[in-house]
Amino acid sequence: MITARGLARRFSARGRTVNAVRGVDLDVAEGELVGFLGPNGAGKTTTLRMLTTLLRPTAGTATVAGHDLLRDPLGVRTRIGYVAQGGGTHPECTVGEELELQGRLYGLGRAEALRRGAELTDRLDLADLDARPTKTLSGGQRRRLDIALGLIHQPALVFLDEPTTGLDPQSRANLWEHIRRLRAEHGVTVFLTTHYLDEADALCDRILVIDHGRIVAGGSPDSLKAQVSGDGMTVDVAREHTTAAMDVAGRLPGAHEVAAEPGTVRLRVPRGDQALPELLRALDAAGVPMLAVQVHRPTLDDVFLTLTGRTLRDAEGPGPEAPEESGHAA
Repeated sequence: MITARGLARRFSARGRTVNAVRGVDLDVAEGELVGFLGPNGAGKTTTLRMLTTLLRPTAGTATVAGHDLLRDPLGVRTRIGYVAQGGGTHPECTVGEELELQGRLYGLGRAEALRRGAELTDRLDLADLDARPTKTLSGGQRRRLDIALGLIHQPALVFLDEPTTGLDPQSRANLWEHIRRLRAEHGVTVFLTTHYLDEADALCDRILVIDHGRIVAGGSPDSLKAQVSGDGMTVDVAREHTTAAMDVAGRLPGAHEVAAEPGTVRLRVPRGDQALPELLRALDAAGVPMLAVQVHRPTLDDVFLTLTGRTLRDAEGPGPEAPEESGHAA
């Protein structure tokens, strides 16, 4: 459904050249639900905008939904849906008006646009809201309407940019279920970006991680987590016992990545369930009273930290993609 080779984009801004994307290769199969992760400035947004024809690549090739990205951008647009992070509804328009207008813009007749709109409102739990102005919708309802607008022309591929940003936990869980059903019940290929690692873990068949303009890892959530060596352990002790606790922890079989700050020791071990009893005995023998201990399996945040040296949430903020809005193609 998506094949890209050597996709790149440069910007010139304030007298300097920024290589926002540095030769991205990616493949997305029909029917996949793929997550695209990366900190701000990593090239995630620029790549997404290129794949959706909103930004012309400086170099490289891509085929999206069966159409060449450079030679047939209109063909790409007719076959994809794009749901932007900020949405695109007019606050004074009703739900029905927005859906009909979107359908007509894609060349549907009025009757077909209304039929498709009714089908989507029913599928996305928006039934009986046709006459409601969009400004009166809740956050979750508005995001479901955004998705309905992206699906009105029955695209084979839909791009979702940060689909649950700003939603409460219940609305996020509800939207997750609708996204799953897009693929499971309707065969839509989904390519989504997110800053929520639990979202990527829960939804995606496969995850691609981009950093500094290049894809640095890809695979299922489980396979990526398996790349992190061992389970994590966190031990809390009185501040005056930190050094002694770190010494004890460092002597555990297979212990690595041992680090400490006042009152806390962190490390990784091959098997946390096996290391925990041994750690407790060793601390007791050394006369180090333990205040608390936690053991956890690797998470996607651990993966991100291993790959990029940062957690995804810590990595948010302005980055080198900023010239996109005001720069010029180099």
